[in-house]
Amino acid sequence: MTKFFGGLLMAIGIVVAALTGLCSAYWLVLFLSAGFKNETVFLVALVGIVGLLPCAGGVGLFLWGRSLVRAARAHGE
Repeated sequence: MTKFFGGLLMAIGIVVAALTGLCSAYWLVLFLSAGFKNETVFLVALVGIVGLLPCAGGVGLFLWGRSLVRAARAHGE
């Protein structure tokens, strides 16, 4: 059961990290290609806060799931 839960966390983490990372990259390129204006710095910071925090959460879920799977293998489950 632990291996299944770990695999599930890994899958969810990959999806969350990939989708939020791609979305953040899209908006970052969009804002930076518009040229540097006064609001560009604010928008880039907004992308960093709103987009990269969930991406870090997805990476955290993946790492947590991986540790659960490794622990289950070490205990022979």
